[in-house]
Amino acid sequence: MEELDSAFVQDIEHRPNLKSTEPVDDGIPTIDLSALTLADTQKLASEIGLACQEWGFFQIINHGVPLELQRKVEKVAREFFELPSEEKRKVKRSEENRLGFYDSEHTTNVRDWKQLFDFLVEDRTVIPASPEPDDKELMTITNQWPLYPPELREVFQEYAKEMKKLTFKLLELITLSLGLPENRLSGYFNGQTSFVRINYYPPCPFPHLALGATRHKDTGVLTILAQDEVGGLQAKRKSDGEWIPVKPTPNAYVVNVGDVLQVWSNEKYQSVEHRVVVNTVKERMSIPFFFQPGPHVMVKPVEELLNGENRPKYKEYNWGKFFVTRSRSDFKKCEVENIQIQHFRL
Repeated sequence: MEELDSAFVQDIEHRPNLKSTEPVDDGIPTIDLSALTLADTQKLASEIGLACQEWGFFQIINHGVPLELQRKVEKVAREFFELPSEEKRKVKRSEENRLGFYDSEHTTNVRDWKQLFDFLVEDRTVIPASPEPDDKELMTITNQWPLYPPELREVFQEYAKEMKKLTFKLLELITLSLGLPENRLSGYFNGQTSFVRINYYPPCPFPHLALGATRHKDTGVLTILAQDEVGGLQAKRKSDGEWIPVKPTPNAYVVNVGDVLQVWSNEKYQSVEHRVVVNTVKERMSIPFFFQPGPHVMVKPVEELLNGENRPKYKEYNWGKFFVTRSRSDFKKCEVENIQIQHFRL
């Protein structure tokens, strides 16, 4: 009988309950962005704000990203992951440059049952490890593009542009929902460190032991995820801590709050744990866009939201230093656990 490599085996308390992995009517709000054309922006902002507050998750439809482009991305991504391992490893990421192909991801100390490909929106970014102008410690990260499929780079870069446009729309709505001017947070994204990840989850014969992605929270501002019809994403419901399957909705995006937005909003909106369960017979793909600020940004609660009753809950931290530290961490040793935002909580 085939055995599972122990690196993939989850601790007993974190193994999935297979009876609850099928997508159901999860209650997670679905928001129609076509209302933006009806000049009903404030109502839409209120709906999104309520979803951020109660769930930390919501889905969006009629978002404006061309369906044809989404299908192109899925097609070339699938062609890439079908390449021989030696071809994919020509663009394998390293400790110095955490972009490109990877097949040994450890979200915590347990290996994820997946392969992935990461690329930056900006193609190349130089990140100082601290906000000091004379700091000589820099991290340069540059996209690695495979030779095959030959159209991959062009398609992926076009997709990143569309995702940037969509995400800034969402940012404006979320900013309005906090009672702030819609452009209040936009300046934090000069030289942004946002990136796209293509996740490929092969079928797994051990769904009771392994996970496609271990429980975690996202460290950036927002994550906008395209998932296929197979499903597998689960979110921890805030009301009772239960793992809720996020039902795939055709042509929709799943949006979740990240840690930076949690800090900016002083915990009015909170990031939520989520994970990915595996499928025994079907492969699965998902495509998250991680929306992240520029490296010089000092992350702290937005001053206009604070008052005598709402004191700041976090001390400020530099996003570039945080990003570099996480990128250089050895996930296998769980050093990542030491640089969560809880470290900055007052």
